[in-house]
Amino acid sequence: MNITSIDDVQTQLEKQTYIADRGLATAIYLALKLQRPLFLEGEAGVGKTEIAKVLAALAGRDLIRLQCYEGLDVSQAIYEWNYTRQMLHIRMAEAQGDRVDEGELFGRDFLLSRPLLHAIETSDDTPSVLLIDEVDRSDEEFEAFLLEMLSDFQVTIPEIGTIKAQTPPIVILTSNRTREVHDALKRRCLYYWIDYPTFEKELAIVQAKVPTAAADLSRQVTAFIQELRDEDLYKIPGIAETIDWVTALVALDQTELDENVIDETLGVVLKYQDDVVDVRGGKARDILMRAKAR
Repeated sequence: MNITSIDDVQTQLEKQTYIADRGLATAIYLALKLQRPLFLEGEAGVGKTEIAKVLAALAGRDLIRLQCYEGLDVSQAIYEWNYTRQMLHIRMAEAQGDRVDEGELFGRDFLLSRPLLHAIETSDDTPSVLLIDEVDRSDEEFEAFLLEMLSDFQVTIPEIGTIKAQTPPIVILTSNRTREVHDALKRRCLYYWIDYPTFEKELAIVQAKVPTAAADLSRQVTAFIQELRDEDLYKIPGIAETIDWVTALVALDQTELDENVIDETLGVVLKYQDDVVDVRGGKARDILMRAKAR
């Protein structure tokens, strides 16, 4: 990936229809230049995961993704031994009257690479792109497994030794801040908080992502979402929901927002019934009036 400046980062991202402000572009540029992991935090749906996808496209590499969850451990994230193949090897050796040395069973031929190890092994001349998504959903114990990877881009397997990346992979970590991530992990990364966008930025994102939408529709939906974020909701809609809503309205041949279509399609934007009930009807009408007055 040939990135020469912060302006170049913004230009390259825009070519992939990702609109980034200069602060985010600077964080990405430094992460690439300094070969440091980039830790992105922010509310759900603000575009954190999309950055990893865009960087993978720019690098011409498949995205290696580790989706974090409670209970995630080494066998799902880094490596595990191919037990079935080990048993077959033992039985074949026994059938031939051979003795199996334990060391044979714990060589590379019997190793199954999971995302973290796969990212290291595939980072040759061109770095792989590794996304460690929603790291805040994993257990605190799992963070300890990440420290060696994030510090030295290597993995140590007791039976084999240390496997180090020839070229450091591009590593993006994301968090929705459902819990605080340990300082030891954050210290190994560059950090950037992605906030909800301004009206102008969000409108530019919508126009880039859904170019077939009518201009009035894009502007009204964006303004409606901006106003909706000021309401007391259980789950505030992100940029992803804005794009989904405009896409859905285009599919319905809508060219502008009205009260009826809002009530019929609120489920695209709001994911909790209490929020839908609260907004539908009079509140939606008031928000629409304020949106059209922008």
